[in-house]
Amino acid sequence: MRDMDHAERPGLRERKKRRTRRAIASAALRLFAERGYEETTIADIADAADVSPRTFFGYFPSKEDVVFAEVDDRLAEVRERLARRVPGETPLETVRRATADVIDALAAEHGDYGAVQVRLILERPGLRARALQRLTDTQQELAELLTGLCPDLDEVDAVTAAGAAVGAMQAVIMHCRRTGLDAAATRAALDRALDVVEHGLRSVEALSRPADR
Repeated sequence: MRDMDHAERPGLRERKKRRTRRAIASAALRLFAERGYEETTIADIADAADVSPRTFFGYFPSKEDVVFAEVDDRLAEVRERLARRVPGETPLETVRRATADVIDALAAEHGDYGAVQVRLILERPGLRARALQRLTDTQQELAELLTGLCPDLDEVDAVTAAGAAVGAMQAVIMHCRRTGLDAAATRAALDRALDVVEHGLRSVEALSRPADR
């Protein structure tokens, strides 16, 4: 497993791009906390991240998208990990493995600015709408990924499993950030949420059978 992960690590150029993207997102959340969302311009964010406005738009279509940068990045990581199949794994084991490192990152990400991110989403109708669309899209994508892992999975079971998993994780992350829980408590809460979801999903027989190679 270690050799496979090492072999698939992104190259230097890709790592630099990810660092720049995260620097822009972190600078944006800091400015939103210090100045307010409306008062912060894209030029302000670019300046704080030491990039040009043109570079900003190379990473984000709009200021609104910066708020969701972390979530989008973590979902991309889950997709990559789900594509790495291990012989003999059940679909549930594949999902657990794919989310393990991502959960660690979500627990530690943004520190004091996690609460700012949640407050912006809850207070601004435009951001709430974007959050809902991302939630819906993610549930649909996960249902399709589960079907790919387990072709005999019933369609209703697939969308139910995806809705339960994505909804639970989203709710717990927002709760932890809104209430200011630290990284350790957030990690424990996310683990607990995943345990609860897995316990329920074990009733779906197809998800507990090793996938065919």
